Amino acid sequence: MNPKTPVLVGVSQILERTFDPESPREPIDLMLAAARAAVADTGSDTLLASIDSVRVVRGIWRYKQPAGYIAETLGLGVVEKVGTPFGGNSVQALVNQTALDILSGDVQSVLIVGAEVGNTLAKLRKRGETLTYRETSGDYDKMLDEEVPMSCDAEKARGVTAPIQMYPIFENALRYARGESIAAHKARIAKLWSGFSEVAADNPNAWIQKRVSAEEISEASSQNRMVSFPYPKLMNSNNAVDMGAALIMTSVGHAKASGIPEDKWVYPWAGSSAHDTYAVSHRDNLHSSPAIRFAGNKALELAGVSVSDLARVDVYSCFPSAVQVAVQELGLDDTAPLTITGGLTFGGGPLNNYVMHSIARMVELSRQHPEDVGLITANGGYLTKHAFGVYSAKAPTQDFRAEDVQAAVDAEPCRSVLEEYEGVATVESYTVMYESDQPKIGHLVCLTPKGERVWANIDDPHAMQAMTESETCGLKVEVDASGMARFV
Repeated sequence: MNPKTPVLVGVSQILERTFDPESPREPIDLMLAAARAAVADTGSDTLLASIDSVRVVRGIWRYKQPAGYIAETLGLGVVEKVGTPFGGNSVQALVNQTALDILSGDVQSVLIVGAEVGNTLAKLRKRGETLTYRETSGDYDKMLDEEVPMSCDAEKARGVTAPIQMYPIFENALRYARGESIAAHKARIAKLWSGFSEVAADNPNAWIQKRVSAEEISEASSQNRMVSFPYPKLMNSNNAVDMGAALIMTSVGHAKASGIPEDKWVYPWAGSSAHDTYAVSHRDNLHSSPAIRFAGNKALELAGVSVSDLARVDVYSCFPSAVQVAVQELGLDDTAPLTITGGLTFGGGPLNNYVMHSIARMVELSRQHPEDVGLITANGGYLTKHAFGVYSAKAPTQDFRAEDVQAAVDAEPCRSVLEEYEGVATVESYTVMYESDQPKIGHLVCLTPKGERVWANIDDPHAMQAMTESETCGLKVEVDASGMARFV
């Protein structure tokens, strides 16, 4: 085997459930704890001193650049400091790049780390307090990628700028494309999500370690309030978690020299990436993803495996629509488990850092079943940025390969969007947003007679209620100059 073959040799996951209002934890505390635990997981006494790159996944925290602080606290000396932009794809994209960097000899041993303290932040907000972050200084030596806006002016004008608005819009488009009734669709996705809770119940590092029935998930209640049609709370990512994770990557040659047992080694076989149009408005439709289709299948092709060869998968699961799109684009078996963690609802959703937990879990399971091959999918933005990785404890037969297939995605059809429109349009998809258990506003995505996309809102209580009870996709609306709509 090529001695520069990249290999994962240490992983850790940190869950902190206690809250001390007098001394609340910061994300960097969890990063340091995760880093130390991942180093310990390697079983090597010398690995720590060989780390020459610290790579931190961007969080909602306010540190300028935590990699240098982490390196100094761990006693690493001068190391390369790498950051990422926002996006749930960042962890897998960072692992892919790190594998290439190790293979090329640019770095020797790499610490990848990230954390969020959403539970602490939520508890502080209830007390009318905020978290004080310690000062970190300096700039990153390099960034994995650059920040790109994920919303266009037409979407912003109607107030559609959040995942809890976009993903249910995808969900309703999926239902309409499948020709399902609202009742049948509700039952199906509740069953899907209940299956995720079953996996979480057996995951020692899941935030919610209990089985939740499809009935509990589908029905709104005091503990499961409606957020945005058709999603109650238990179909949303659970960001109120204090979770950190870390990965240690090095080369096969250095792993041997560091005395790391081979039963600790898990290899990234191949990776890929691509993004759909940054603005949802420009996509050809709202129920598919060319980027998942091209990039996901490319990762499998580079690894020399097919979907039928996969013993396990973790499909990025911020909302049910994200899972269903990936299933249809990759041809995954949705009667088999689609997660190894329990997903972002039950496993826990530490925002951009979730995939570090899914990769850590993949490493744990691959060590137990060394002949198996697994797939990780990662998603950032509004089903926008995608990265994939194929893993196994079995040594690869070729060097790690990663490919960006953006050119193929860019060749796919797109739509134009109108910022202003008056006239009749056909509803393509929609959602209804809730406040205090009552519909507050409806967001409509419509197509003009020429096929241009327009956004509109609706605030009539009776109309919004009807939107949750009967199919609204395909209906005609009249849009006025202010962007408000009425059914015709």
